[in-house]
Amino acid sequence: MSGRQKPEQSGRATLADWKAFLAKNGPVDYLDAVFIDICGTVRGKRLPVSEAEKVFTSGLQMPRSIYFLDVTGVNEDIHGMGFSDGDPDCNAWPVAGTLQLVPWAEQPHAQVFMTMVEGDGTPCGLEPRNVLRQVLARFEEKGWHPVVAAEFEFYLLDTQMDEDGCPQPPINPATGEREFANELYGILELDGFGALLNDISDYADIQGVPATAATAEFAPGQYEINLRHEKDPLAAADHAVMLRHLIMAAARRHGFYASFMAKPYMDQTGNGCHMHVSLLDDDGNNLFDDGGEEGSDALRNAIGGLQALLDQSMAILAPNLNAHRRFGPNLFVPVNAAWGYNNRSVAFRVPAGEPENRRIEHRVAGADINPYLALAAILAGIHYGLENKLDPGMPAEGNACEQMDDNLPFFVPSALKRMRNSKVLRDYFSDAYVDVYTEVKLLEYEKFQRRISALEYEWYL
Repeated sequence: MSGRQKPEQSGRATLADWKAFLAKNGPVDYLDAVFIDICGTVRGKRLPVSEAEKVFTSGLQMPRSIYFLDVTGVNEDIHGMGFSDGDPDCNAWPVAGTLQLVPWAEQPHAQVFMTMVEGDGTPCGLEPRNVLRQVLARFEEKGWHPVVAAEFEFYLLDTQMDEDGCPQPPINPATGEREFANELYGILELDGFGALLNDISDYADIQGVPATAATAEFAPGQYEINLRHEKDPLAAADHAVMLRHLIMAAARRHGFYASFMAKPYMDQTGNGCHMHVSLLDDDGNNLFDDGGEEGSDALRNAIGGLQALLDQSMAILAPNLNAHRRFGPNLFVPVNAAWGYNNRSVAFRVPAGEPENRRIEHRVAGADINPYLALAAILAGIHYGLENKLDPGMPAEGNACEQMDDNLPFFVPSALKRMRNSKVLRDYFSDAYVDVYTEVKLLEYEKFQRRISALEYEWYL
């Protein structure tokens, strides 16, 4: 590992960057200016290439409310922002290092991530990317540099629902039969969807997304794709967003649907997002490594911080009603704040490996998270634990996911209440962001509750 590096994706892309991109990649017809909202959804504007230069010289006017749309794409006038204040625009600028081709587009396409500033030029505090940036600033003050990687699980689904209106596994192109078996790490399952997986790999390569291994997971049609460890957490979160996006695009091209829904089947394992974090000092030394098998005091303090903030972070790690369905005993899904070495039943796992690569695997989040916010919550916990030298207790051995912790809020309203009342997350994220996030998600939950399900008619009519 090398020493301290300035984040590559923290500055603005310039007109010179745009012209160099065109010279390298040839002409394009459109530029997608991409924004990531509170739910982690990719939104934005598609501009004809004749208007693209203005994005790099003058920025792009967009309503600030794009960052707090609910999962249905609606702004519910959160804290008087929307209908009440006229839904004003702010200026947004392209992010350096994010200009890429869109390989699945029918016409030649480019895309660039955008970041928003307020009228006084300060970063927009309601942009999830800036929430992560704000947490990272606390690490910079200490000369600490997180190195992070994400692993996403997802389901390939048939585009047609079954006779009950529920999702169903896809038909394997190699066998002509519908997937039905749980073939963990099965190579034949990978072979059957080889053309799709090859496209995912190609799309990731073209977009500069550092994707690595693909594996078949616990359930029919379930797969996992990993991202390499990155020294720029902002870039890592950008890549996590785009990995999901390009997987869904590739699946559509092959006649499938790729879902990152946390629990699409009640009788099958859910989709998780495991985050790996190590921490370097200014000289590139891993602060979690003391040369021994158990790692440093800093490793244990970081885990202690993750434990302390877990209940307050659940609204981010499990951002909707379906995400909470993923948690249950004996599913290799964390149901308490246990930690341990080389143990997949815990929330905070210290993987086996060389001491110099010592890291924490945070296993709580679902695949439907906003990567910026999830990483911000995880890093806030690590920073908080290091600052307060928190003790995580003894590591768990054996099966640690039998007993659900009654102190963890496995229910949307209670999780939102914990986050709203969290002085620590308010300190790291800001009062404004905690208030906006919890209000958006509470109104989203209440909107869901206003719909009567088919099961209610079946049981109670």
